[in-house]
Amino acid sequence: MDTAELMKAARQGKLNVIDKYLDDGGNPNVHDELKRTALHRASVEGHTAVVQTLLEKGADVNFEDQLGSRAIHWACRGGRLGVVKALRSHGADLNVRDKLYSTPLHVATRTGHTTIVEYLLSCCAKINSRDREGDTALHDAVHLNRFKIVKLLIDAGADTKIKNHEGVTAVQQVKQWQFDIMETLQRLEKLREVGPENTARERND
Repeated sequence: MDTAELMKAARQGKLNVIDKYLDDGGNPNVHDELKRTALHRASVEGHTAVVQTLLEKGADVNFEDQLGSRAIHWACRGGRLGVVKALRSHGADLNVRDKLYSTPLHVATRTGHTTIVEYLLSCCAKINSRDREGDTALHDAVHLNRFKIVKLLIDAGADTKIKNHEGVTAVQQVKQWQFDIMETLQRLEKLREVGPENTARERND
């Protein structure tokens, strides 16, 4: 079986194919051109049984793809709690960063997986970690209007006063967003005031 077939089986959750590959002595850490392994693929697609098998047969839970993402990042993107739990039970670091300094909490927040955010917080994931832009998970949640996650993060003690590299706190982001909306509405109103009807009336006058 070549790498492409293994990746396809992992993506589709075909446990029997994975089992045969591993029983025949296949390397569980073989990867594609982007350095993504079968564990990465199965993690994002939420195939818990495949993830468990790969881990038991020697898959490296800390293997980094081209962007420095590990299986735990992919699992948080996929949103399947069982996969996240399986990876954690095999030693996955819940505070690990990729090349953009994003933690699993950042990823789960951005993708809107409330259950994963809850779980990470219950496992004492670092709530105020900042990515390459200086944004915390709270910055991301506010920016993407993830209201339930905003509440979860604040209830869990997220620091609302942390500034990102633009010098903006998550709270100030809300104010900026409101200001931008107001500006847009005012601009639309002005356009409507000088719309086709008004223009035609002016010509008739």
